[in-house]
Amino acid sequence: MQVKEIMTADPACCMPQDSLESAVKLMIDFDCGEIPVVDDRESLMTVGVITDRDVACRTVGRGLNPLEMTVSDCMSTPVISVKPDDTLDDCYRKMEENQIRRVPVVDTGGKCIGIVSLADIALNVSKADSGEVLQEVSVQTTSASNAG
Repeated sequence: MQVKEIMTADPACCMPQDSLESAVKLMIDFDCGEIPVVDDRESLMTVGVITDRDVACRTVGRGLNPLEMTVSDCMSTPVISVKPDDTLDDCYRKMEENQIRRVPVVDTGGKCIGIVSLADIALNVSKADSGEVLQEVSVQTTSASNAG
């Protein structure tokens, strides 16, 4: 099975200069925890991602006012991404190795065309496969956060 078969196509995106508040509103409106960050709304070239965790840890966790910040102040870079024709095993491996729960899908030119989340995996593959990916991402994430 390939990434394009389970990805959420055309995800909501934001730009680095957008307010952090507008990015969080997108997360609320689209019920998601990550928004791809693109260079502009025409080319959709992926330059980073902003997650709910980025917002919490890089603003409130540092005593900063998120209402005075932009996406570029908090976004994660470099972008870890997959291609639509990648296998799900390749996607799982990237998620596990990078301890991420969501990964943007980009075309050969770097344009954001989708996103794969653990929810997409859980809804579209066997329980055994989705459970294994969840366990590996969670174990590595827990180990990494306990190490630091």
